[in-house]
Amino acid sequence: MMADSPVMNGRHADLWASHNQIVLEPPETNDPEVNPNTGYIDCDKLEENARLFHPKLIIAGVSCYSRDLDYARMRAIADENNAILMADMAHISGLVAAGVVPSPFEHCDVVTTTTHKTLRGCQAGVIFYRKGVRSLDPKTGKEMMYNYESLINQAVFPGLQGGPHNHAIAGIAVTLKQAMTPEFRLYQKQVLSNCRALASALEELGYHIVTGGSNNHLILVDLKNKKTDGGRAEKVLEACAIACNKNTCPGECSSIGGWPSRGFREDNFKKVAHFIHQSE
Repeated sequence: MMADSPVMNGRHADLWASHNQIVLEPPETNDPEVNPNTGYIDCDKLEENARLFHPKLIIAGVSCYSRDLDYARMRAIADENNAILMADMAHISGLVAAGVVPSPFEHCDVVTTTTHKTLRGCQAGVIFYRKGVRSLDPKTGKEMMYNYESLINQAVFPGLQGGPHNHAIAGIAVTLKQAMTPEFRLYQKQVLSNCRALASALEELGYHIVTGGSNNHLILVDLKNKKTDGGRAEKVLEACAIACNKNTCPGECSSIGGWPSRGFREDNFKKVAHFIHQSE
């Protein structure tokens, strides 16, 4: 358990450097592996690129993609190329903990997350990795063990982290305890419901929602038909006390995961959609 920046570096400092090979990541919306008509990730293209580059590490994680990742398909692609599959679920970890979106744990070798986004905790990060028997040697029948623990621990300390951050460890403990409650699950369900309400209201106002909706707490809006861009929209909406951010994609990514903490429900988000529209 550490600050989120060391997590992002430590997660592949040894997993990647020890292989010295290309890391293949699922793309964002402006990349060729995304269907330009639907906005969905094209796993067939990902598979084609994996066969071309034979990466040793495949990262399943995005920052402005509003749909579920196909972890099972990526697992199959990783196995075909004898690659490690690592998920970065930083943006959706609260939704994963509540069981309202697909979990990467069944399919991935390593899972990383921050704890201050949809988990609603302090600013920190966590790395999960597989332990135990990985496979049996086909010739000798000897058990082959996962070796991620030593690689990750050596990369994190002393390479990236100093002493333990006890206040962050305590904060993470409280966060994870809250994530186990029925109230937290209801909260995350409200996040999804609010997101759908906002997306629907924006569509009614003439905005194009990439992929036609959302399965999580993110909405990606294509602003080309509004003759503006995400950078301008971000600044204007910030002045209106509506927090959002631009992304390296043809649209705007708005995270609404924390708004239910302020008592926001579906009707409130319909009003937010009109505020967004008025700021154009």
